[in-house]
Amino acid sequence: MTGIQYDERHNVLLCWLESEGHADLPLPAYHSALAAGMDVAAAVVEPVVMAPGEISLLPTGFAVSLAPGYELQVRPRSGLAIKHGITVVNSPGTIDADYRGEIKIGLINLGHEPFTIRRGDRIAQLVLAPVCRATIIAVDGLDETSRQDGGFGHTGV
Repeated sequence: MTGIQYDERHNVLLCWLESEGHADLPLPAYHSALAAGMDVAAAVVEPVVMAPGEISLLPTGFAVSLAPGYELQVRPRSGLAIKHGITVVNSPGTIDADYRGEIKIGLINLGHEPFTIRRGDRIAQLVLAPVCRATIIAVDGLDETSRQDGGFGHTGV
């Protein structure tokens, strides 16, 4: 399949596998009827053992083409995070609509045990989201609120 095709109702995300060595891997997929995120698999050639505290940048074997005005957010899989301490290091990661390279997932092992990632393991999820762009202007002051500059627990714990 070539070219970019968008469905106006769903802003279809077009994925394609890299040209060599990844035909055995699934494309990102929703694993339940109402899932917000698509699970994405690791395209590692050999198992990757992540020591506690280690960061690994893992290939996925595919690239994407997104409709203008959308991004893909890279988020942790809750089971990996809760059970093993494996999470996306820059969560949420952002894949911009104009990026065309292979998607790679940065994971960190926050657990206390080494963790092994094998080819085809589901390592993260991707959420398609609309993007709002701001117009930035300089001003002399901001409007007043009851909160003002109170932050970091100012409204209670």
